[in-house]
Amino acid sequence: MEEQWDFQLLSRVADSLVAFLSEFVDDWLANDMRVAVFKILLTWLVLSLIAIHFAWKVYGNTVNDMYYRQGTGGQNGGTPDTAPHLSGWESAVGDALKTHRE
Repeated sequence: MEEQWDFQLLSRVADSLVAFLSEFVDDWLANDMRVAVFKILLTWLVLSLIAIHFAWKVYGNTVNDMYYRQGTGGQNGGTPDTAPHLSGWESAVGDALKTHRE
């Protein structure tokens, strides 16, 4: 029973996709204003993505090096989260464990 339901679902999805594509092709061939605007926007999107790709290839390493964290401090030369002689999980002797309370 489940296989028949799956087949019906896939059949409906395929029929809907074919209907959408045939309507899209008809509109594309009609060459009306909506298609012209769609073609312009699609061209703009593709050209923008290509320009971003090439710009990242040229300047990507420079941008990455500008924001790379150096050393043990925080981002952009901030102070470290823990004291340098303690690991992140250790605490000084006698410190009570701190818990979050609202």
